[in-house]
Amino acid sequence: MCHIHGHVSHPWTGVPSMDTCPIYGHEPHPWTCVPYMDPVPHLWTHVQSMDTCPIYGHVWPWTHDLGQPVPMLQAKSTEEGLQNVDNLVGQYHHCCVWWIAPWQPVLRLFHPDTLRPVLLASAFVAPKDKLFYGFLKPWLGDGLLLSHGRKWARHRRLLTPAFHPDTLKSYVGIFNRSTEIMHAKWWREAAGAPVVLDVFEPLALLTLDTLQKCIFSHDSHCQERPSKYIAAILELSALVVRRQQRLLHHPDWLYRLSADGRRFARACAAVHGFTAAVVQHRRRELERLGHQAWLEGHQGRSMDFIDLLLLAKDEDGRDLSDEDISAEADTFMFEGHDTTASGLAWLLYNLACHPHHQERCRQEVRELLKDREVEEIEWEDLSHLPFTTMCIKESLRLHPPVTAVSRRCTKDITLHDSHVIPSGTTCLLSIYGTHHNPSIWPEPQVFDPLRFSPENTQGQSPLAFVPFSAGPR
Repeated sequence: MCHIHGHVSHPWTGVPSMDTCPIYGHEPHPWTCVPYMDPVPHLWTHVQSMDTCPIYGHVWPWTHDLGQPVPMLQAKSTEEGLQNVDNLVGQYHHCCVWWIAPWQPVLRLFHPDTLRPVLLASAFVAPKDKLFYGFLKPWLGDGLLLSHGRKWARHRRLLTPAFHPDTLKSYVGIFNRSTEIMHAKWWREAAGAPVVLDVFEPLALLTLDTLQKCIFSHDSHCQERPSKYIAAILELSALVVRRQQRLLHHPDWLYRLSADGRRFARACAAVHGFTAAVVQHRRRELERLGHQAWLEGHQGRSMDFIDLLLLAKDEDGRDLSDEDISAEADTFMFEGHDTTASGLAWLLYNLACHPHHQERCRQEVRELLKDREVEEIEWEDLSHLPFTTMCIKESLRLHPPVTAVSRRCTKDITLHDSHVIPSGTTCLLSIYGTHHNPSIWPEPQVFDPLRFSPENTQGQSPLAFVPFSAGPR
Protein backbone atom coordinates (compact mmCIF):
# COMPACT_ATOMS: atom_id res chain seq x y z
CA MET A 1 0.00 0.00 0.00
CA CYS A 2 1.19 3.53 -0.66
CA HIS A 3 0.37 6.97 0.67
CA ILE A 4 -1.31 9.57 -1.51
CA HIS A 5 0.51 12.85 -0.92
CA GLY A 6 -0.71 16.37 -1.61
CA HIS A 7 -3.18 16.98 -4.36
CA VAL A 8 -4.31 14.48 -6.94
CA SER A 9 -4.68 16.06 -10.36
CA HIS A 10 -8.20 15.62 -11.71
CA PRO A 11 -8.57 17.20 -15.16
CA TRP A 12 -12.36 16.88 -15.22
CA THR A 13 -12.90 18.71 -11.92
CA GLY A 14 -16.56 19.43 -11.58
CA VAL A 15 -17.57 17.72 -14.81
CA PRO A 16 -20.76 15.77 -14.16
CA SER A 17 -20.98 12.07 -15.05
CA MET A 18 -22.40 11.63 -18.51
CA ASP A 19 -24.69 8.63 -17.67
CA THR A 20 -27.18 11.44 -16.54
CA CYS A 21 -26.02 14.19 -18.86
CA PRO A 22 -28.07 17.20 -17.64
CA ILE A 23 -25.36 19.87 -17.42
CA TYR A 24 -26.17 22.88 -15.32
CA GLY A 25 -26.37 25.80 -17.66
CA HIS A 26 -27.60 23.53 -20.47
CA GLU A 27 -30.56 24.58 -22.57
CA PRO A 28 -32.83 23.01 -25.18
CA HIS A 29 -32.09 24.12 -28.69
CA PRO A 30 -34.61 26.26 -30.58
CA TRP A 31 -35.33 23.43 -33.02
CA THR A 32 -36.45 21.05 -30.30
CA CYS A 33 -40.18 20.35 -30.45
CA VAL A 34 -41.22 21.25 -26.92
CA PRO A 35 -44.98 20.92 -26.35
CA TYR A 36 -46.53 24.02 -24.84
CA MET A 37 -47.41 23.55 -21.20
CA ASP A 38 -49.85 25.91 -19.58
CA PRO A 39 -48.32 26.80 -16.17
CA VAL A 40 -50.92 25.53 -13.74
CA PRO A 41 -51.58 28.26 -11.16
CA HIS A 42 -51.86 25.93 -8.16
CA LEU A 43 -48.18 25.03 -8.57
CA TRP A 44 -46.42 27.93 -10.23
CA THR A 45 -47.99 30.66 -8.11
CA HIS A 46 -46.73 28.95 -4.94
CA VAL A 47 -43.24 27.89 -6.01
CA GLN A 48 -40.53 30.52 -6.09
CA SER A 49 -38.78 31.28 -9.35
CA MET A 50 -35.16 32.16 -9.93
CA ASP A 51 -34.40 35.81 -10.58
CA THR A 52 -31.96 34.75 -13.29
CA CYS A 53 -30.99 31.41 -14.71
CA PRO A 54 -27.72 30.16 -16.21
CA ILE A 55 -28.72 29.11 -19.72
CA TYR A 56 -26.19 28.98 -22.53
CA GLY A 57 -27.41 31.04 -25.45
CA HIS A 58 -30.40 32.58 -23.66
CA VAL A 59 -29.21 35.96 -22.41
CA TRP A 60 -32.74 37.24 -21.78
CA PRO A 61 -34.70 34.59 -19.89
CA TRP A 62 -38.19 35.31 -18.66
CA THR A 63 -38.66 35.25 -14.91
CA HIS A 64 -41.72 33.99 -13.10
CA ASP A 65 -41.92 36.91 -10.70
CA LEU A 66 -41.79 39.83 -13.14
CA GLY A 67 -42.81 38.41 -16.47
CA GLN A 68 -40.09 40.58 -17.98
CA PRO A 69 -36.66 39.66 -19.36
CA VAL A 70 -33.76 40.19 -16.97
CA PRO A 71 -30.13 40.38 -18.15
CA MET A 72 -27.82 37.66 -16.89
CA LEU A 73 -24.35 36.23 -17.28
CA GLN A 74 -23.85 32.91 -19.00
CA ALA A 75 -22.41 30.08 -16.96
CA LYS A 76 -19.01 29.62 -18.55
CA SER A 77 -18.09 26.30 -16.98
CA THR A 78 -19.68 23.40 -15.25
CA GLU A 79 -17.88 24.33 -12.04
CA GLU A 80 -19.55 27.72 -12.22
CA GLY A 81 -22.84 25.98 -12.88
CA LEU A 82 -22.48 23.93 -9.70
CA GLN A 83 -21.72 27.11 -7.76
CA ASN A 84 -24.99 28.48 -9.12
CA VAL A 85 -26.74 25.41 -7.71
CA ASP A 86 -25.23 26.16 -4.29
CA ASN A 87 -26.66 29.68 -4.52
CA LEU A 88 -30.10 28.38 -5.52
CA VAL A 89 -30.20 25.92 -2.63
CA GLY A 90 -29.19 28.62 -0.18
CA GLN A 91 -31.93 30.91 -1.47
CA TYR A 92 -34.85 28.54 -2.08
CA HIS A 93 -34.11 25.53 0.21
CA HIS A 94 -36.59 23.04 -1.33
CA CYS A 95 -37.28 23.83 -4.99
CA CYS A 96 -37.68 26.59 -7.55
CA VAL A 97 -39.02 27.09 -11.05
CA TRP A 98 -36.38 27.49 -13.76
CA TRP A 99 -37.61 29.02 -17.01
CA ILE A 100 -35.54 27.64 -19.87
CA ALA A 101 -37.84 29.44 -22.34
CA PRO A 102 -40.83 31.79 -21.90
CA TRP A 103 -43.15 28.81 -22.39
CA GLN A 104 -41.09 26.05 -20.74
CA PRO A 105 -40.59 25.90 -16.97
CA VAL A 106 -38.46 23.22 -15.32
CA LEU A 107 -39.01 22.42 -11.66
CA ARG A 108 -35.66 22.08 -9.87
CA LEU A 109 -35.81 20.00 -6.69
CA PHE A 110 -33.10 19.81 -4.02
CA HIS A 111 -34.58 18.57 -0.75
CA PRO A 112 -35.67 15.03 0.26
CA ASP A 113 -39.24 16.22 0.91
CA THR A 114 -39.63 17.44 -2.68
CA LEU A 115 -37.55 14.66 -4.25
CA ARG A 116 -39.54 11.85 -2.63
CA PRO A 117 -42.86 12.04 -4.55
CA VAL A 118 -41.07 12.22 -7.92
CA LEU A 119 -38.25 9.73 -7.31
CA LEU A 120 -40.55 7.15 -5.75
CA ALA A 121 -43.30 7.50 -8.36
CA SER A 122 -43.65 4.56 -10.73
CA ALA A 123 -41.62 4.53 -13.93
CA PHE A 124 -44.87 5.11 -15.83
CA VAL A 125 -45.82 8.22 -13.81
CA ALA A 126 -42.33 9.81 -13.79
CA PRO A 127 -40.23 8.41 -16.67
CA LYS A 128 -36.87 9.87 -17.64
CA ASP A 129 -37.13 13.07 -19.64
CA LYS A 130 -36.03 12.76 -23.27
CA LEU A 131 -34.84 16.36 -23.45
CA PHE A 132 -31.77 15.67 -21.30
CA TYR A 133 -30.97 12.14 -22.51
CA GLY A 134 -31.62 12.27 -26.26
CA PHE A 135 -28.01 12.72 -27.37
CA LEU A 136 -27.14 9.26 -25.99
CA LYS A 137 -29.81 7.44 -28.00
CA PRO A 138 -27.76 6.71 -31.17
CA TRP A 139 -25.06 5.13 -29.00
CA LEU A 140 -27.01 3.32 -26.27
CA GLY A 141 -30.26 2.51 -28.07
CA ASP A 142 -33.12 1.13 -25.97
CA GLY A 143 -31.06 -0.09 -23.04
CA LEU A 144 -32.20 0.21 -19.45
CA LEU A 145 -31.07 3.84 -19.21
CA LEU A 146 -33.17 5.15 -22.12
CA SER A 147 -36.07 2.72 -22.61
CA HIS A 148 -39.56 3.41 -21.29
CA GLY A 149 -42.82 1.72 -20.44
CA ARG A 150 -43.31 -2.02 -20.88
CA LYS A 151 -39.96 -2.51 -22.57
CA TRP A 152 -38.13 -0.94 -19.63
CA ALA A 153 -40.13 -3.00 -17.11
CA ARG A 154 -39.45 -6.26 -18.99
CA HIS A 155 -35.72 -5.55 -19.30
CA ARG A 156 -35.55 -4.55 -15.64
CA ARG A 157 -36.99 -7.92 -14.61
CA LEU A 158 -34.69 -9.89 -16.91
CA LEU A 159 -31.56 -8.03 -15.79
CA THR A 160 -32.17 -8.48 -12.06
CA PRO A 161 -30.31 -11.86 -11.80
CA ALA A 162 -27.19 -10.24 -13.28
CA PHE A 163 -26.90 -8.13 -10.12
CA HIS A 164 -27.54 -10.86 -7.57
CA PRO A 165 -24.88 -10.75 -4.80
CA ASP A 166 -23.67 -14.24 -5.71
CA THR A 167 -23.00 -13.06 -9.26
CA LEU A 168 -21.19 -9.94 -8.10
CA LYS A 169 -19.08 -11.91 -5.62
CA SER A 170 -17.64 -13.93 -8.47
CA TYR A 171 -16.22 -10.75 -10.01
CA VAL A 172 -14.06 -9.72 -7.02
CA GLY A 173 -11.05 -11.58 -8.40
CA ILE A 174 -11.39 -9.62 -11.66
CA PHE A 175 -11.56 -6.35 -9.70
CA ASN A 176 -8.40 -7.23 -7.79
CA ARG A 177 -6.39 -8.28 -10.84
CA SER A 178 -7.35 -5.18 -12.83
CA THR A 179 -6.48 -2.94 -9.89
CA GLU A 180 -3.10 -4.63 -9.49
CA ILE A 181 -2.26 -3.74 -13.12
CA MET A 182 -2.94 -0.07 -12.37
CA HIS A 183 -0.95 -0.20 -9.12
CA ALA A 184 2.04 -1.72 -10.92
CA LYS A 185 1.98 1.12 -13.46
CA TRP A 186 1.86 3.73 -10.70
CA TRP A 187 4.78 2.12 -8.85
CA ARG A 188 6.84 2.23 -12.05
CA GLU A 189 5.98 5.89 -12.61
CA ALA A 190 6.80 6.81 -9.01
CA ALA A 191 10.11 4.91 -9.03
CA GLY A 192 10.35 5.25 -5.25
CA ALA A 193 9.96 9.05 -5.22
CA PRO A 194 7.03 11.49 -4.86
CA VAL A 195 5.27 12.03 -8.18
CA VAL A 196 2.27 13.99 -9.46
CA LEU A 197 -0.25 11.68 -11.12
CA ASP A 198 -3.25 12.51 -13.25
CA VAL A 199 -5.49 9.85 -11.72
CA PHE A 200 -8.67 10.18 -13.76
CA GLU A 201 -7.42 8.63 -17.01
CA PRO A 202 -5.85 5.56 -15.33
CA LEU A 203 -9.02 5.09 -13.28
CA ALA A 204 -11.18 5.35 -16.41
CA LEU A 205 -9.03 2.67 -18.07
CA LEU A 206 -9.21 0.55 -14.91
CA THR A 207 -13.01 0.63 -14.89
CA LEU A 208 -13.26 -0.03 -18.63
CA ASP A 209 -10.80 -2.93 -18.35
CA THR A 210 -12.82 -4.41 -15.49
CA LEU A 211 -16.15 -3.93 -17.26
CA GLN A 212 -14.93 -5.57 -20.46
CA LYS A 213 -13.90 -8.64 -18.47
CA CYS A 214 -17.18 -8.79 -16.52
CA ILE A 215 -19.49 -8.04 -19.46
CA PHE A 216 -17.71 -9.77 -22.37
CA SER A 217 -15.04 -12.01 -20.73
CA HIS A 218 -12.65 -10.08 -22.98
CA ASP A 219 -9.20 -8.85 -21.97
CA SER A 220 -8.18 -5.96 -24.22
CA HIS A 221 -5.12 -5.10 -22.08
CA CYS A 222 -6.34 -1.51 -22.42
CA GLN A 223 -4.45 -0.41 -19.30
CA GLU A 224 -1.17 -1.38 -20.96
CA ARG A 225 -1.70 -0.68 -24.65
CA PRO A 226 -4.21 1.19 -26.86
CA SER A 227 -7.56 -0.44 -27.64
CA LYS A 228 -9.72 0.79 -30.52
CA TYR A 229 -12.90 -0.24 -28.72
CA ILE A 230 -11.96 1.56 -25.49
CA ALA A 231 -10.78 4.62 -27.43
CA ALA A 232 -14.17 4.73 -29.19
CA ILE A 233 -16.05 4.69 -25.86
CA LEU A 234 -13.91 7.50 -24.44
CA GLU A 235 -14.40 9.51 -27.64
CA LEU A 236 -18.18 9.04 -27.55
CA SER A 237 -18.29 10.19 -23.93
CA ALA A 238 -16.36 13.37 -24.75
CA LEU A 239 -18.40 14.08 -27.88
CA VAL A 240 -21.73 13.84 -26.04
CA VAL A 241 -20.60 16.43 -23.48
CA ARG A 242 -19.26 18.72 -26.20
CA ARG A 243 -22.48 18.46 -28.19
CA GLN A 244 -24.50 19.55 -25.17
CA GLN A 245 -22.36 22.66 -24.87
CA ARG A 246 -22.68 23.67 -28.53
CA LEU A 247 -26.09 25.01 -29.45
CA LEU A 248 -25.62 24.59 -33.20
CA HIS A 249 -24.90 20.88 -32.74
CA HIS A 250 -28.22 20.14 -31.03
CA PRO A 251 -30.35 19.53 -34.17
CA ASP A 252 -29.68 15.98 -35.39
CA TRP A 253 -29.55 16.93 -39.07
CA LEU A 254 -26.99 19.68 -38.45
CA TYR A 255 -24.89 17.52 -36.13
CA ARG A 256 -24.67 14.75 -38.73
CA LEU A 257 -23.11 17.26 -41.15
CA SER A 258 -20.47 18.45 -38.66
CA ALA A 259 -16.98 17.01 -38.13
CA ASP A 260 -17.97 16.01 -34.59
CA GLY A 261 -21.10 14.31 -35.91
CA ARG A 262 -19.07 12.24 -38.36
CA ARG A 263 -16.61 11.28 -35.59
CA PHE A 264 -19.55 10.31 -33.39
CA ALA A 265 -20.98 8.10 -36.15
CA ARG A 266 -17.64 6.35 -36.71
CA ALA A 267 -17.13 5.75 -32.99
CA CYS A 268 -20.69 4.40 -32.66
CA ALA A 269 -20.06 2.02 -35.54
CA ALA A 270 -16.87 0.74 -33.87
CA VAL A 271 -18.58 0.16 -30.51
CA HIS A 272 -21.69 -1.41 -32.02
CA GLY A 273 -19.59 -3.65 -34.27
CA PHE A 274 -17.58 -5.02 -31.34
CA THR A 275 -20.64 -5.65 -29.17
CA ALA A 276 -22.69 -7.23 -31.95
CA ALA A 277 -19.84 -9.59 -32.91
CA VAL A 278 -19.52 -10.86 -29.33
CA VAL A 279 -23.27 -11.33 -28.88
CA GLN A 280 -23.74 -13.10 -32.22
CA HIS A 281 -20.79 -15.43 -31.58
CA ARG A 282 -22.15 -16.38 -28.15
CA ARG A 283 -25.64 -16.91 -29.56
CA ARG A 284 -24.30 -19.32 -32.18
CA GLU A 285 -22.34 -21.22 -29.51
CA LEU A 286 -25.43 -21.49 -27.30
CA GLU A 287 -27.52 -22.81 -30.19
CA ARG A 288 -24.79 -25.27 -31.19
CA LEU A 289 -24.18 -26.68 -27.71
CA GLY A 290 -27.66 -26.46 -26.24
CA HIS A 291 -28.69 -24.98 -22.91
CA GLN A 292 -27.45 -27.78 -20.62
CA ALA A 293 -24.08 -28.25 -22.30
CA TRP A 294 -23.60 -24.48 -22.25
CA LEU A 295 -24.17 -24.39 -18.48
CA GLU A 296 -21.85 -27.35 -17.89
CA GLY A 297 -19.16 -25.60 -19.91
CA HIS A 298 -19.33 -22.65 -17.51
CA GLN A 299 -18.85 -24.71 -14.35
CA GLY A 300 -15.89 -23.47 -12.36
CA ARG A 301 -15.83 -20.00 -13.89
CA SER A 302 -17.93 -16.86 -13.65
CA MET A 303 -20.71 -16.24 -16.11
CA ASP A 304 -20.36 -12.81 -17.65
CA PHE A 305 -23.10 -10.28 -18.38
CA ILE A 306 -23.63 -11.48 -21.96
CA ASP A 307 -24.01 -15.10 -20.80
CA LEU A 308 -26.64 -14.13 -18.24
CA LEU A 309 -28.66 -12.10 -20.74
CA LEU A 310 -28.53 -14.84 -23.38
CA LEU A 311 -30.02 -17.29 -20.88
CA ALA A 312 -32.66 -14.88 -19.52
CA LYS A 313 -36.30 -15.59 -20.38
CA ASP A 314 -39.45 -13.76 -19.39
CA GLU A 315 -42.64 -15.27 -17.95
CA ASP A 316 -43.76 -16.21 -21.48
CA GLY A 317 -40.50 -18.01 -22.25
CA ARG A 318 -39.27 -15.29 -24.62
CA ASP A 319 -35.62 -14.28 -24.56
CA LEU A 320 -33.90 -10.99 -25.34
CA SER A 321 -32.98 -10.26 -28.95
CA ASP A 322 -29.37 -9.73 -30.00
CA GLU A 323 -30.18 -6.03 -30.42
CA ASP A 324 -31.57 -5.84 -26.88
CA ILE A 325 -28.51 -7.55 -25.39
CA SER A 326 -26.14 -5.30 -27.33
CA ALA A 327 -27.98 -2.19 -26.11
CA GLU A 328 -27.74 -3.33 -22.49
CA ALA A 329 -24.03 -4.17 -22.83
CA ASP A 330 -23.31 -0.76 -24.39
CA THR A 331 -25.36 0.93 -21.67
CA PHE A 332 -23.46 -0.69 -18.82
CA MET A 333 -20.07 -0.09 -20.42
CA PHE A 334 -21.01 3.60 -20.53
CA GLU A 335 -22.81 3.92 -17.20
CA GLY A 336 -20.32 1.82 -15.27
CA HIS A 337 -17.02 3.34 -16.30
CA ASP A 338 -17.71 7.08 -16.02
CA THR A 339 -19.47 7.15 -12.66
CA THR A 340 -17.03 4.72 -11.05
CA ALA A 341 -13.92 6.48 -12.35
CA SER A 342 -15.24 9.87 -11.26
CA GLY A 343 -16.17 8.60 -7.79
CA LEU A 344 -12.77 6.95 -7.29
CA ALA A 345 -10.87 10.02 -8.50
CA TRP A 346 -12.68 12.30 -6.07
CA LEU A 347 -12.13 9.81 -3.24
CA LEU A 348 -8.37 9.82 -3.87
CA TYR A 349 -8.43 13.62 -4.04
CA ASN A 350 -10.29 13.96 -0.74
CA LEU A 351 -7.99 11.49 1.02
CA ALA A 352 -4.96 13.34 -0.35
CA CYS A 353 -6.35 16.57 1.09
CA HIS A 354 -6.99 14.91 4.48
CA PRO A 355 -3.97 12.69 5.25
CA HIS A 356 -5.21 11.92 8.78
CA HIS A 357 -8.33 10.29 7.28
CA GLN A 358 -6.15 8.54 4.71
CA GLU A 359 -3.92 7.07 7.42
CA ARG A 360 -6.92 5.84 9.39
CA CYS A 361 -8.21 4.04 6.27
CA ARG A 362 -4.78 2.45 5.75
CA GLN A 363 -4.68 1.16 9.30
CA GLU A 364 -8.21 -0.21 9.03
CA VAL A 365 -7.31 -2.17 5.89
CA ARG A 366 -4.05 -3.44 7.40
CA GLU A 367 -5.78 -4.66 10.56
CA LEU A 368 -8.41 -6.46 8.50
CA LEU A 369 -6.02 -8.19 6.10
CA LYS A 370 -3.33 -9.05 8.68
CA ASP A 371 -0.96 -11.37 6.76
CA ARG A 372 -2.87 -11.26 3.47
CA GLU A 373 -1.87 -9.12 0.50
CA VAL A 374 -4.14 -6.29 -0.63
CA GLU A 375 -4.99 -8.12 -3.86
CA GLU A 376 -6.39 -10.96 -1.75
CA ILE A 377 -9.27 -8.87 -0.42
CA GLU A 378 -12.60 -10.73 -0.58
CA TRP A 379 -16.27 -9.80 -0.83
CA GLU A 380 -16.87 -10.55 2.86
CA ASP A 381 -14.10 -8.12 3.88
CA LEU A 382 -15.99 -5.11 2.54
CA SER A 383 -18.49 -5.02 5.38
CA HIS A 384 -15.63 -4.82 7.91
CA LEU A 385 -14.24 -1.46 6.77
CA PRO A 386 -16.59 1.00 8.52
CA PHE A 387 -14.39 4.12 8.46
CA THR A 388 -13.28 3.56 4.86
CA THR A 389 -16.95 3.17 3.92
CA MET A 390 -17.74 6.47 5.66
CA CYS A 391 -14.98 8.18 3.66
CA ILE A 392 -16.38 6.75 0.41
CA LYS A 393 -19.89 7.95 1.23
CA GLU A 394 -18.73 11.42 2.26
CA SER A 395 -16.76 11.77 -0.97
CA LEU A 396 -19.85 10.73 -2.96
CA ARG A 397 -21.92 13.26 -1.02
CA LEU A 398 -19.48 16.09 -1.64
CA HIS A 399 -18.77 15.20 -5.29
CA PRO A 400 -21.60 12.98 -6.60
CA PRO A 401 -20.71 11.46 -10.00
CA VAL A 402 -24.37 11.85 -10.98
CA THR A 403 -25.14 15.52 -10.34
CA ALA A 404 -28.80 15.44 -11.41
CA VAL A 405 -31.48 13.30 -13.01
CA SER A 406 -34.55 14.44 -14.89
CA ARG A 407 -38.12 13.16 -14.96
CA ARG A 408 -41.17 14.04 -17.05
CA CYS A 409 -44.42 13.77 -15.07
CA THR A 410 -47.15 11.98 -17.02
CA LYS A 411 -49.67 12.53 -14.22
CA ASP A 412 -50.16 15.13 -11.49
CA ILE A 413 -47.86 14.46 -8.52
CA THR A 414 -48.71 15.81 -5.07
CA LEU A 415 -45.85 17.22 -2.98
CA HIS A 416 -45.44 16.96 0.79
CA ASP A 417 -47.11 20.35 1.34
CA SER A 418 -50.14 19.46 -0.87
CA HIS A 419 -48.95 21.51 -3.85
CA VAL A 420 -49.28 19.65 -7.15
CA ILE A 421 -46.73 19.18 -9.92
CA PRO A 422 -48.86 19.28 -13.09
CA SER A 423 -48.79 16.51 -15.64
CA GLY A 424 -46.31 17.36 -18.39
CA THR A 425 -43.82 19.08 -16.10
CA THR A 426 -40.11 18.39 -16.52
CA CYS A 427 -38.41 18.01 -13.14
CA LEU A 428 -34.65 18.33 -12.64
CA LEU A 429 -33.82 16.48 -9.43
CA SER A 430 -30.56 17.92 -8.17
CA ILE A 431 -28.50 15.29 -6.38
CA TYR A 432 -25.66 17.78 -6.02
CA GLY A 433 -28.06 20.39 -4.60
CA THR A 434 -29.55 17.92 -2.12
CA HIS A 435 -26.09 16.81 -0.99
CA HIS A 436 -25.09 20.45 -0.48
CA ASN A 437 -28.30 21.61 1.17
CA PRO A 438 -27.27 23.21 4.50
CA SER A 439 -30.67 22.44 6.03
CA ILE A 440 -29.76 18.73 5.71
CA TRP A 441 -25.96 18.76 5.81
CA PRO A 442 -24.45 21.49 8.07
CA GLU A 443 -21.30 23.02 6.55
CA PRO A 444 -21.88 21.07 3.33
CA GLN A 445 -18.53 22.01 1.72
CA VAL A 446 -16.54 20.38 4.54
CA PHE A 447 -15.26 16.80 4.05
CA ASP A 448 -16.37 15.04 7.25
CA PRO A 449 -16.69 11.23 7.05
CA LEU A 450 -18.26 11.09 10.52
CA ARG A 451 -21.47 12.47 9.02
CA PHE A 452 -22.10 8.83 8.08
CA SER A 453 -21.45 7.31 11.49
CA PRO A 454 -24.43 5.30 12.80
CA GLU A 455 -25.28 7.89 15.45
CA ASN A 456 -25.28 10.77 12.93
CA THR A 457 -27.39 9.02 10.30
CA GLN A 458 -30.04 7.78 12.72
CA GLY A 459 -33.42 9.22 11.73
CA GLN A 460 -32.05 10.79 8.54
CA SER A 461 -34.14 10.64 5.38
CA PRO A 462 -32.87 7.91 3.01
CA LEU A 463 -33.17 10.50 0.21
CA ALA A 464 -30.71 12.89 1.87
CA PHE A 465 -27.94 10.82 0.26
CA VAL A 466 -28.67 9.54 -3.25
CA PRO A 467 -25.34 9.48 -5.14
CA PHE A 468 -26.74 7.32 -7.94
CA SER A 469 -30.39 8.39 -7.73
CA ALA A 470 -33.19 6.30 -6.18
CA GLY A 471 -36.59 4.83 -6.92
CA PRO A 472 -37.75 2.49 -9.69
CA ARG A 473 -35.63 4.23 -12.36
